[in-house]
Amino acid sequence: MTFLHLKISKSFPLLFFNRARSFSSEPPLNKPLTEKAFFKSNTKDGLISRLCIDGRFKEAIDILCEQQRLTKAVQLLTHINRPSASIYSTLIQHCLQQRALDQGKLVHAHTRLSGFEPGLFLCNRFIDLYAKCGSLLDAQEVFDEMAERDLCSWNTMISGYTKVGKLGEARKLFDEMPERDNFSWTAMISGYVHHEMPKEALELFRMMQTHDNSKSNKFTVSSVLAASAALQSLRMGKEIHGYIMRTGLDSDEVVWSALSDMYGKCGSIDEARRIFDKMVNRDVVTWTAMIGRYFEDGKKEEGLALFSELMNSGIRPNEFTFAGVLNACAGHAAENLGKQVHAYMTRIGFDPVSFAASALVHMYSKCGNTANANKVFKGMPCPDLVSWTSLIVGYAQNGQPDEALQLFESLLKSGTRPDHVTFVGVLSACAHAGFVDKGLEYFHSIKEKHGLTYTADHYACAVDLLARAGRFEEAENIINEMPMQPDKFLWASVIGGCRIHGNVKLAKRAAEALFELEPENPATYVTLANIYATAGMWSEVTNVRKKMDERGIIKTPGLSWIEIKREMHVFLVGDKSHPRYNEIDHYLCELSKRMREEGYVPDTNFVLHDVEEEQKEQNLSYHSEKLAVVFGIVSTPSGTPIKVFKNLRTCVDCHNAIKYISKISNRRIIVRDSNRFHCFEDGKCSCLDYW
Repeated sequence: MTFLHLKISKSFPLLFFNRARSFSSEPPLNKPLTEKAFFKSNTKDGLISRLCIDGRFKEAIDILCEQQRLTKAVQLLTHINRPSASIYSTLIQHCLQQRALDQGKLVHAHTRLSGFEPGLFLCNRFIDLYAKCGSLLDAQEVFDEMAERDLCSWNTMISGYTKVGKLGEARKLFDEMPERDNFSWTAMISGYVHHEMPKEALELFRMMQTHDNSKSNKFTVSSVLAASAALQSLRMGKEIHGYIMRTGLDSDEVVWSALSDMYGKCGSIDEARRIFDKMVNRDVVTWTAMIGRYFEDGKKEEGLALFSELMNSGIRPNEFTFAGVLNACAGHAAENLGKQVHAYMTRIGFDPVSFAASALVHMYSKCGNTANANKVFKGMPCPDLVSWTSLIVGYAQNGQPDEALQLFESLLKSGTRPDHVTFVGVLSACAHAGFVDKGLEYFHSIKEKHGLTYTADHYACAVDLLARAGRFEEAENIINEMPMQPDKFLWASVIGGCRIHGNVKLAKRAAEALFELEPENPATYVTLANIYATAGMWSEVTNVRKKMDERGIIKTPGLSWIEIKREMHVFLVGDKSHPRYNEIDHYLCELSKRMREEGYVPDTNFVLHDVEEEQKEQNLSYHSEKLAVVFGIVSTPSGTPIKVFKNLRTCVDCHNAIKYISKISNRRIIVRDSNRFHCFEDGKCSCLDYW
């Protein structure tokens, strides 16, 4: 056991201090050096030497402490006959400032060795040092030995325990206190909040309000507002708001910020904005939080408008602001706005190692612009795992599996350790490209080579890989052998593979499992009905429709949207409401003739209604993605790329038709559906029809 692990007690102070001194080059305490020998061996500073020879040790210690030479200052204690309280206080103060626990223990040991009895002030200093350095056993020992304690003694101990999460010990002391002040209550309440015990924090706040001599301050109410936000208790939050108004705490910016945060997290975004607008001194953290609340609440336009206000306010956004906005752009596929943010970041300069740089890679990847994502990625001196993974997933979703796997191999060579999310991207790339054997090799390497534990996502990817390839027996083997229950994503992969290969039997099993896991999801019913329709099992299609009606399940309407000149245009299937519908319809009819001449044949297999073929073809002609693509063509100059987004998986016929449209119109057409990006060019799709 080293001297660092010895407890300070009255039985061995001499042993403790002498062992400590043995780590320097000095002899033990019972063999003191002469003054001349000491100063020759310990310092070349003439001033310090002269001060010590003159007995002015306090001045020498002050100078050494100011020079950050705390070890030398503590060593001087051995050459002072009876150090004063002032000397001990100075040394402990600097030990506390530098969080120098070892030197603080030496000073404490010396007080015992020299027979000095520290008073209340010094004992509190020792408790504070030990608590802030995480040595709570030593702090508790000092506390227990104190003949006299004041509020500072109790509060320091409580604060020390709460900061390390020992809330039971803190509460025990809190309950034993002879008296409490605002700090006592706030330390205990904020400790509960910090360690995710909001209910206990609010209960203690209610108790505090019953004490006549207890008055909350801005830190107390900020903590209880955070507790209300954590519990999403708008009622309690409003009660605290009323209390704040009654007690005059509503003039503080910290309180306003906490109020805005509470309302935002409790779903009252408009009230949060009203609080935000009342704040006078809004800093970048406040702006970032409010912008983030809009995005979290799905109010993209309001969030982006507030971000524009921030850029015009004179306050410079930080990396967290940029990351939040870029992630929102990624979630809404708003690449044009993301590019504007990127340009602004470039103008003001941003750290290529920051969260914002990673968010840029993520944004471009999610928006289907892997070229820009790769450009930003290559500009990062040391890409983090999030950036690697974002680009790998981006390549996988954009029909670039070779690039995805090459990047993964580069990741391994870089020494960066992949996590389970990285492997989801790698396995997805293999699944979408049909690299079955390669995908299985990566799947087995997760555990065997990289020492990671399989997650439900890994099993779902492996099953998807096999189901897409029609290798259902192997897929079922994985399902039967996996240690956890299959989740909805795995069964969705199974039924997706069954749709491709027409495996009615397994599709029924997968659908039944999905009906148990998410009975309200219309996608399962529709996919199963599609599989039955393809097999010509119209009675089963009717049964599925009947089941949907009985359960009140409504098919999610397919809708597609396209942005033209910063204006969003949304289309539903058969939608005639668009102001330019006649122009769209006319061009679509002309296009249909050209497509048939090129060899296009409508694929009516997935039209649910048992109607005549001509009617089926008519239904297919007005799917939302076709309307959006045609509108993009008639609204933009020749050769302009078209980018369309759809909320559902694009249908087989639309996928086939858009290949023809890309060739006839000589356009690059990108369609992002709920699963991935499809890049159509010259009659081909980036997915190579394996999707």
